[in-house]
Amino acid sequence: MSSLHHPSQNHLLGLLTKDAFEPFASALELVQLKLGDVLYESGGQLQHVYFPTTAIVSLHYVTQAGDSTETAGVGNEGLVGISLFMGGDTTPSSAVVQTAGHAYRLERHLMKRQFDCDGTVKALFLRYTQALIAQTAQTAVCNRHHSLHQQLCRWLLLTVDRIPSGELVMTQELIASMLGVRREGVTEAAGNLQRSGFIRYRRGHIEVLDRHGLETQTCECYGVVRSELVRLLPPNLALT
Repeated sequence: MSSLHHPSQNHLLGLLTKDAFEPFASALELVQLKLGDVLYESGGQLQHVYFPTTAIVSLHYVTQAGDSTETAGVGNEGLVGISLFMGGDTTPSSAVVQTAGHAYRLERHLMKRQFDCDGTVKALFLRYTQALIAQTAQTAVCNRHHSLHQQLCRWLLLTVDRIPSGELVMTQELIASMLGVRREGVTEAAGNLQRSGFIRYRRGHIEVLDRHGLETQTCECYGVVRSELVRLLPPNLALT
């Protein structure tokens, strides 16, 4: 594997013991994920699980009218495709690349076999699944009860947690789609954050300048999601 890329850059893979990781080692395929790539569609059978290292994948629910909202995001803390080992094989959501980067891909049959046969793998991936469910539930609460300003701060913090540079390549249209709101609302909220000195926005790039400031502006949902990940998984897996 390239010296620039290693499976341990994904925290779940990095937590596996040497014996637990060995069956994965030769089967993991490094893939480049481009912005907007669809990893799976709603109702389609999943063929792979993905372990992001530098990419971020957005899990969306799409209505019959074509509207969509992000239900959760997955970065280097987790994996995309939990339905493969949870017994469903398909899911009503879709998975779309939100931030371009790399991931390791694993064929579905090997994933299911190792999950069923290795208790270490099963325990770790089930704990992550619970953390992902908590994120999905908290997103629903946030979208219903908190202001767009707070939602945007939560989303920015969760996203920048997964990007070491702290700079997002992201249009306001895409953010509006993630949050399920109008673009004009995102424009206003982002403008307020920029005038306060918390972020800098230019031509599809968002740079977080004052992380602490964002934390003072967001609702409790960000802290709940972060705390649950820390509670369910070892400290070195927690978002930093």
